[in-house]
Formats: sequence, structure tokens, C-alpha cells
Amino acid sequence: MTLIKSISGIRGTIGGQTGENLTPIDVVKFAAAFGTWAIQHHSSKTIVIGRDARPSGPMVSQLITSTLTGLGINVIDLGLSTTPTVEMAVPNEKACGGIIITASHNPVEWNALKLLNSTGEFVSAADGAEILDLAESGSIEFAKVNKLGSTSLDDSYLDFHIEAILNLPLVDVNAIKNRNFKIVIDGVNSSGGIAVPQLLKALGVKNTIELYCEPNGNFPHNPEPLPENLTSISSEVEKNRYDLGIVVDPDVDRLAFVNEDGTMFGEEYTLVAISDYVLANTPGNTVSNLSSTRALRDVTEKHNGTYTASAVGEVNVVTKMKETNAIIGGEGNGGVIYPELHYGRDALVGIALFLTHLAKTNKSCAQLRASYPSYHISKNKIELQPAINVDEVLSKIQEKYHSQPINTIDGVKIEFDTQWVHLRKSNTEPIIRIYAEADSETTAANLANKVIQDIHEIIQN
Repeated sequence: MTLIKSISGIRGTIGGQTGENLTPIDVVKFAAAFGTWAIQHHSSKTIVIGRDARPSGPMVSQLITSTLTGLGINVIDLGLSTTPTVEMAVPNEKACGGIIITASHNPVEWNALKLLNSTGEFVSAADGAEILDLAESGSIEFAKVNKLGSTSLDDSYLDFHIEAILNLPLVDVNAIKNRNFKIVIDGVNSSGGIAVPQLLKALGVKNTIELYCEPNGNFPHNPEPLPENLTSISSEVEKNRYDLGIVVDPDVDRLAFVNEDGTMFGEEYTLVAISDYVLANTPGNTVSNLSSTRALRDVTEKHNGTYTASAVGEVNVVTKMKETNAIIGGEGNGGVIYPELHYGRDALVGIALFLTHLAKTNKSCAQLRASYPSYHISKNKIELQPAINVDEVLSKIQEKYHSQPINTIDGVKIEFDTQWVHLRKSNTEPIIRIYAEADSETTAANLANKVIQDIHEIIQN
């Protein structure tokens, strides 16, 4: 059971001891700190909230709403929503911030408070530190009875979100409609079960099969959109000869595709394919994090743009995108950030851009995937025990490979010609992530396993 406080928000498992898990007391504590911070830094006294479908969502939402209104803040509750929808609602409402109640790809026992500033973007590391200090200080002043905030429900923002996507110049509804795609959807029984079918209908897609699109929060499989968790949709696509499958995580900010033959397009290549389309029509720069495939750099340079790597974490990617005037960016976990719409990972805009690209190329999904440089990433993790000093482990790895090019802006990334391995402590789970990339699965796995063996030796010694 775990409580993690980071730039990704306040995330933990439901139940257990206060201060060690995400209990009601912890929810109130951090919601109060965020609300206090938000109204200190903005003239507005409005905060937008929304949640995914996990079973603890209504409880956490009620606690947050009561806490914020107790501070004198007016709450606009989008109810069952998506992370990017809440991100777009915050600036449209001229709110001082937003809270998304979701643990994203984590299993059902987890929940979290994702914190947004007044622009609808994740709070910075400095702002996050200020919020955590407020939470620990306990110096929160609540409103008197005649100054309490109000609550209003607004379920119209998904329509607002989809309409904004349809109005993007690079989204071609006619091209998508004329291709007459047959698509299988896996909404993991969360918000995507509502949002993705509604988007596809608006895009003119008439032939769909919905798997796990009842938003009851009972995840039918591990909700992280990795190949090992997507056997049902893979089988469905292949068996019924559908053109592709679309998979989102519980809060709809990660996106993966399944090829017509049931193989994976690869979540690393979600951003690569969409960037290829965007760059071909609006030349510019790109950004992804250090753990993402080098294929994005290859595609960017093909279009005469500049690729830049950032530290892991959406807020870091967005910061680097603004610094480099990137026109598209994101993360290799299927997170697409398209600033023309908003600065946030958004599976819905990713779907619209990808389907436009696929329709205009007149290729199958597998053919489109085969048109990109072929790299393979081996994704691994080591569970952390309290006694493990992660910084010391990473320092010793850096010493061991000191003769190789090394990047330390986020953990340790070691380059081996066209291969690399990246080690870092997760922001969302008590683990060390070890990612390695090479031009074959075997080489990538061997590289990762070699470094994992090094880590175990360091820990044992």
C-alpha cells in the first residue's frame, strides 16, 4: 500500500493507514492545500474537477468538492470525464485550477489527484513543492458559513472537446468517412467507453465494435495499454477482419492501436505516426521524453525539423515544447500533445489525426507501421524496497559506464551508438524503470537484462 507525492500529483492506494495510503483524510489534506494555493495565485475562485470510472472515484470526488467549497471555492464538476477534457475546461471557465481524479494506467485499487494550474496544464515542480509544503504545514484557513463555495454539474464539455477537434485544420472528417473504417474499441470500462465511440461517430465512422465500453470501473484487464494486456481486442480485430483497434487508458490520455492482423502498431509509434502527418503539413520541431523511441527523431529530421528530448513527465515535455516551439510532442507511452488544441496528452485528438493520416495514405495499419524506422524497446522494472538507495544505485551505474555518452537530466541514460538504456525512479510507482532500445527485440532485452544484473549486484553489495 502506497502514497506517492510527485509532479504527477498525489497518487496512492485506497484504504489503509493515513499518511501511507490515499485515505479520506489524505484526500482532504491535499485538496485543501491545492485549493489554498490556487486562490492565492489567481483572482478566480473556481476550480474544475472530473474523474474516471474507477469505483473510488465518487467518494474521492465528494471529499474534494466538500473541501473546496469549504474554502470558499466554486466547483464545476464535469462528472465522468477524461483528463484532456478537464484540461480544456479549466481555461475556458477562467478557473484558477483543476483536479482530475484518476490514477491513469494504475490498477483499480489506486486513485489520484492530478493537479492543473489556471492554463489547464499540470502544475510545475516548484508549484507542486509549494502545494506539498502547504499540506504539511496544516495552515489552511477555511471560509465562514456565509462565504462557502457552490457546486455545479456540467456534462457538456465532452461535446466541447470533440467539436474543437473537428475544427482543427488537419482533421479531415470527409477523408475518414470516405475510408469507411471498421474499428474495434477497448475503453477498459472507463471514461474512454463514452468518449471514443462519441468521437468516432462525430468523425463519420459507422462500423464499430465496443469492447469494455461500459464505464463501471471494473477494468477487464490491467488498464495499461501494453501488448500483454490487449489479447481480447487483438483477437477481435483479426477474427472479424476489422481495419484497426483503438485502445485508451482509464483517463484517455494514452493511446494505442492494433493492426488489422491483430499485431500491435506499438504505443511508441502512436506519436511517431501522428507526428509524421503533422510535420508533413506544418513543418516544425518535436519533443519527447528520454524514454521514448529514437524513431521520432528520425521522422522529425526527415521533415527538416529539430528533435529535443526532455525529462520524463508531461509537465517536463510541455516545458521543453514551449522552449523549442515544438508543434507536436509527447511521450512514448502513447501520449500525444498537440498544442494547436491544448498542451496536454490527448488520446482523442490523437485518434482524429491518426485516422486522417491513415485515410489519406490509403495504407493498412500494418503497412503504415512498416513505413517507419523499426526499433524495439524493452520495458522493465525493479520493485523498490525501503532500504534501497536509488540515487546511489544510479550513481554507481553511471560510474560503471562512464566511457559511454551519458545524460543525467532524469535518472541515467546511456547511449551505445544507435542503442540506449534509460534508468530512472518512477514518479507514479515505487519502482525503478529500466528501458532499453535497439534494432531488435533480442538485443534490446539483452541490453536491459545486462543493466538489471548490474543493479542487482550493486544492491547486493
